[in-house]
Amino acid sequence: MTDNIQQDGAAQQDENKLIAQRREKLAAIRAERNAFPNDFRREACAADLLAEHETQSKEELEALGKNTSVAGRVIRMRGPFLVIQDVTGPVQLYFAHKQIDPDVLAEIKRLDLGDIVGARGTVFRTGKGELTVNIDELKLLTKALRPLPDKHKGLSDTELRYRQRYVDLIANEESRRTFMLRSKIVQAMRSYLIDKGFMEVETPMMQVIPGGATARPFITRHNALDQQMYLRVAPELYLKRLVVGGFEKVFEINRNFRNEGLSTRHNPEFTMAEFYQAYADYNELMDMTEDMFRYIAQQALGTTTFDYQGLEIDFASAFARLPVREAVVRYCPEVTEDMVKDREALAAVAKQYGMTVEKSWGAGRILMELFDEKVEQHLQQPTFITEYPTEVSPLARRKDDDPEVTDRFELIIGGRELANGFSELNDAEDQAARFREQVAQKDAGDSEAMHYDADYIAALEYGMPPTAGEGIGVDRLVMLLTDSPSIKDVLLFPHMRPEQ
Repeated sequence: MTDNIQQDGAAQQDENKLIAQRREKLAAIRAERNAFPNDFRREACAADLLAEHETQSKEELEALGKNTSVAGRVIRMRGPFLVIQDVTGPVQLYFAHKQIDPDVLAEIKRLDLGDIVGARGTVFRTGKGELTVNIDELKLLTKALRPLPDKHKGLSDTELRYRQRYVDLIANEESRRTFMLRSKIVQAMRSYLIDKGFMEVETPMMQVIPGGATARPFITRHNALDQQMYLRVAPELYLKRLVVGGFEKVFEINRNFRNEGLSTRHNPEFTMAEFYQAYADYNELMDMTEDMFRYIAQQALGTTTFDYQGLEIDFASAFARLPVREAVVRYCPEVTEDMVKDREALAAVAKQYGMTVEKSWGAGRILMELFDEKVEQHLQQPTFITEYPTEVSPLARRKDDDPEVTDRFELIIGGRELANGFSELNDAEDQAARFREQVAQKDAGDSEAMHYDADYIAALEYGMPPTAGEGIGVDRLVMLLTDSPSIKDVLLFPHMRPEQ
């Protein structure tokens, strides 16, 4: 431990020394000119330049004499070569000491790794075939005062990568790729829904009553109104109000907030896509979800088969569909078919597993606790788990032939939930009764139970057409498609505990 402290202290002293040297260089530049100019204009990005000239030989490029300007961060310096990096990738620059303008050479000599420069010159190919820009002009645009991480080690400290994402993005190509893929995934999802005739809308993030999910909310206060408010746990009840109002296909991709624990799967604020379609049921949503996931994977990855943490995930084949009760019987040997509605029998099995069972829980809640504890981890390939108990589905429509379960599904992939959808409950009286049950659970100590939303009941009393709705965890979908083990890997700025 003492050695580690001494090494950290020595490293900090070295970094402070480098920062001091860079500040001295910046002071010298300030004495000569504007140290942070904004008059340089780039004509080509690295990837565009490479694509434009990838088929041209050294001789063809020499005959072409293409002159262009590039800009980016200096990431390597070796002899007469510099490599700069822009958002699309690296591009190599070259300067000949004997031929270059002395003022430009002086500018190059006081560069440090991490500085941002603009350069103009002629495109050529080196003897090794590397596309390069022969510098005629170079201008320092931004002086970097802090040194970049070691080029061989990169930024390898995982926690530091999350806390200083800006450095992570500079140093780690894989991180840049992950977040560019995230953007493609969200764009593909939005395009798919719009192409299917859904209208994108925005609903409140600060709500007087939190609703749409059973979760513990964040509480805030609106000073001007002098009232307590909640950050939304889901946009569901507002989106369904819009269906009542006549917008028959709506969606929203935005943040939700739940005041719960941190883990590799959970962040207190996260991105959800929610969409609602009138005159549809949950079976149609499952069909649509399969199609959407294949489309997103194809658009983002160019394939519908990919690896996640060593397992090949197959979106091309039909997704399995399995009722909750059958899933528990299949993966919990102690539970038989004649026990799935028997509260006491299920409670006894749960206790065998060392699980806590509350007195207020019915058979449906205990069944779901067994599912979460013993079943979900086994579902690696895409599987729709269906027919969730009514007890744990306060917003879903009861199944016509079995009122103890609902027309609801969750999509499980890689052992975790990615989507939750159901035929919506549009019976105002049934919904009011279920809200009252939730309030009773809240009064009994369940901090995640729902409030009674009188305005939403009023909306249903105006009449909501038969409707199906779904929420997709965007962060978890990105984790899957980018082969990322933790949700923090796919959030640009994840929440972290304070540094000690």
